[in-house]
Amino acid sequence: MTSSLFYHVSGDGQPLVWLHGWGVNGSIFLPTVAQLPQYRSYCVDLPGFGDSQPQPGTLDDWAERLFEQLPTNAIWLGWSLGGLVATRIAQRWPQQVRGLVTIASSPRFMAQATPPWPGIAAAVMQQFAEQLQQDLQRTVERFLALQAMGSATARDDIRHIKELVLSKPQPDALALAQGLNMLQQVDLRNDLSLITLPWLRLWGKLDGLVPRKIATLLSQTPQSQDILLPKASHAPFISHPEDFLYNLRSWLQIKGFNSGQ
Repeated sequence: MTSSLFYHVSGDGQPLVWLHGWGVNGSIFLPTVAQLPQYRSYCVDLPGFGDSQPQPGTLDDWAERLFEQLPTNAIWLGWSLGGLVATRIAQRWPQQVRGLVTIASSPRFMAQATPPWPGIAAAVMQQFAEQLQQDLQRTVERFLALQAMGSATARDDIRHIKELVLSKPQPDALALAQGLNMLQQVDLRNDLSLITLPWLRLWGKLDGLVPRKIATLLSQTPQSQDILLPKASHAPFISHPEDFLYNLRSWLQIKGFNSGQ
């Protein structure tokens, strides 16, 4: 039996499905989608986050659950951990996905020595996993602070993030552990060639979690586009909403994803 998945729906037009990062919920996107009323936005709470019930299992289990309950022919937009989920959905069901947008997200979040791959140090992620067992709320708050690391408006960004996400229940402990495990273990690089649909990759130049160098290591295709936001960190839609929306709207229009479709 499929467990309950919560999503907030607003606007009208081409469906956009928004997937959030670790430790937060779909409310993080509400100010963003309010500026896109010409699109029908679905701000999803990932399993075990916000008002969605937990979903035991792997990234693929999460992907299947979301794909079953959300509209086909949508554009999937994933931030950070949500980008992993959106990317996996685009890989598995390319005929039912119209476009993919990944925001400060990597097909592999962990750093690797051989061959070299930039990312989060294994020791840092292991520390988070251990702290999660001891103090769930403090660990989440510490991770939220990392979202804004490098941003000139870091303190305001963190406050804004907390104001948006604390309106909902605290994440489920199992879901938090699942999400960390996905960030530690998942590697989608070998199957990126399966993605032939329009793909926008947005990066923050000052991102302390997902290094901008990753953009130079991913294969370029006629359908893919990388945009580096020069003053943004890990949450560009929070710190630089105008720049973020300008680039997203431009891409949607260029690719023909008009609001009435």
